[in-house]
Amino acid sequence: MDFNNIIGNTLRIGVIISAIIIIFGVALLFVNNGSNGFTITQISSSNSIVNSSIFKPSEIFSGLPKLYGLDYIYLGLMVLIATPVLRVLLGIAQFASERNKLYTIITIIVFFNLMFAIFLLPIIIGK
Repeated sequence: MDFNNIIGNTLRIGVIISAIIIIFGVALLFVNNGSNGFTITQISSSNSIVNSSIFKPSEIFSGLPKLYGLDYIYLGLMVLIATPVLRVLLGIAQFASERNKLYTIITIIVFFNLMFAIFLLPIIIGK
């Protein structure tokens, strides 16, 4: 199994899927003249009332069947963020299959740092 090809393809496919979802969301914004009760002018202004830090993934997924463009854009960003995380997981598998203990441990530490920064740090800072 050639992990370099798998990792390269994973990164390419993740970015392409993310871009497609974001473009679809932008198109929905223009077709529906906004999303989630927000107009395009409100979303794109420099003083936008749209704050990505208050959106929860459960809210984003509930807006997808309603074809809310902003929720598709957020989903595309989530896919984009998940792509390098998946790459780190594949790195763990690669180093473990090569029986390289040092790099396996280092990559596991990197993975836990990513999970801490993505999931726990926002909770700690938000309090």
